[in-house]
Amino acid sequence: MTQAQTPAQDHAAALISRLETCEPEVRAFTTYDPVRIRADAATACSGPLSGLSVGVKDIIDMAGYVTAHGSPIYDGNMARADAACVTQLRQAGALCAGKTVTTEFAFFRPGPTVNPHDPTRTPGGSSSGSAAAVAAGVIDIGLASQTAASLTRPASYCGTVGFKPSYGRYAAAGVKSLAPSFDTLGTLTRDVATAALADAVLKGPVAAPVILTPTAPERVLLCRTPHWGEADDSTRMVVEKAASLFAAHVPVVEQDMSAFADAAALHITIMSYEAAQALAWEYTARHNLLSPQIAGLLEAGRTISYATYRAALEQAEQLRDQMAALATPGTVLLAPAAPGEAPRLSEGTGSPVFSRVWTLLRLPTVTLPGLVGATGLPVGVQLLAAFGADEALLDHAAWAETILPARPVPQLHVGQNA
Repeated sequence: MTQAQTPAQDHAAALISRLETCEPEVRAFTTYDPVRIRADAATACSGPLSGLSVGVKDIIDMAGYVTAHGSPIYDGNMARADAACVTQLRQAGALCAGKTVTTEFAFFRPGPTVNPHDPTRTPGGSSSGSAAAVAAGVIDIGLASQTAASLTRPASYCGTVGFKPSYGRYAAAGVKSLAPSFDTLGTLTRDVATAALADAVLKGPVAAPVILTPTAPERVLLCRTPHWGEADDSTRMVVEKAASLFAAHVPVVEQDMSAFADAAALHITIMSYEAAQALAWEYTARHNLLSPQIAGLLEAGRTISYATYRAALEQAEQLRDQMAALATPGTVLLAPAAPGEAPRLSEGTGSPVFSRVWTLLRLPTVTLPGLVGATGLPVGVQLLAAFGADEALLDHAAWAETILPARPVPQLHVGQNA
């Protein structure tokens, strides 16, 4: 008589089936190992994330897997230990599916992943594999990171929920750094509730209870940002539609963002300087293996003086103080998430222009799906709140999720949940 499988074994079998079905088309993973998935399931902990699967962005260490950072420099770089975030998720019962594709050092050079909504389009960068795998229904949680727009843009293009918490909320141990002033770990999920589950696990050394209460904000500030002129018709239409939907329930007020006109340039200065420090070995010892994109960033950073860098840091702090006066309790900011629909693969991973200001300000942000652009592809919107108001933002996002249309299901989709 054949012995019945345990729920964990069933979970592993279903995950492997989804991987084997979807990976040939989506190519969201650098590697996954069915033998290891089954072994991990046999010893999985019981916890709040039991029954959920996780994809680990390939700048994050996972024991027994190569961490290549999207670069040939790190081919064969086997991790000896799990990053802190991977350990926390495992301890909460999650089953790790494997390593998801990232752009080179979480910057611009794309990997092989395609957008599940249209395989001729980019999934965005740099958390491309995690976003595509969640959108395609392969995994429940994609570990992601953001230094400019590396989480928000893929969430918008792939039609997923993207949660980038307040800077410093999640442990960065075991995660490759690019610009320490901005590097922030986050998640990509199909709904806000799953993002809240993961947040309760990742925000402290011990998993906290999840209390998600959909709550309407007292007001919404419509922040087109100083870069509204770079939004195409799809983004303009989506932002206006979201504002109209929210205005049927709460006051929506247009916010002048001209005081933050220099934010994107400050972000570029700080990121370039710190990246040149963080990747000093790669630049000097393995320069021939760097792409023109990342080499250009590092070369720009090497021309910036320490005085210029310090001045940019001080100006960033001043802008954070100004934003704190706007983002009062009960206030949610509504902003574009990307310039438009996902570009063609040949056009690159898209522009980070609509996230630089928010990453500089270190605010928590939730990118919400549901709305679509001119050709029917997803275009997300960002909701933001004050620094440290992560739980309140998730509550507001859970409310907004009920106001926006259901997220579009991509043509390459194997999961059970739409």
